[in-house]
Amino acid sequence: MKSNQQLLQINRNFLICFVVSASISAVIAQSLAGFENHVNTTITIIVGYVIYFGIFSGLFYFDNKNRYKQMGSKLIKKEIFSMISSFGIGEVGYLGVRWPTFYYFLEVGIEPFLASLISEIIATGCYMVIVTAFLRGTKTF
Repeated sequence: MKSNQQLLQINRNFLICFVVSASISAVIAQSLAGFENHVNTTITIIVGYVIYFGIFSGLFYFDNKNRYKQMGSKLIKKEIFSMISSFGIGEVGYLGVRWPTFYYFLEVGIEPFLASLISEIIATGCYMVIVTAFLRGTKTF
């Protein structure tokens, strides 16, 4: 049951980061409404990444600092490698969904604020499914 608790904790952190990042990204997207759609899309996603990973890193550290103090270094390295691999594959899926959907929504005339939120919801859902599947598949959590 403890491994499921770890997975739930990571998914909780994903959702917290999603809410903050999506909110700020939507504001950025709206403020860049006068720019070309590809510029708006790219800058908004970059800002979202910086916010998302800044918050996720802090949450992950505070959630796991005591846990990693009790683990051996070999096991920590294996777990970190597995997590980075899973997150990396998830990021490929995220970007593969986020950029084209956001750009498309802007092209069809949806307000940048709403286009950013909708594409973020779709992409984050895909990201969470991919990362969770890979963390379970690699038996990390």
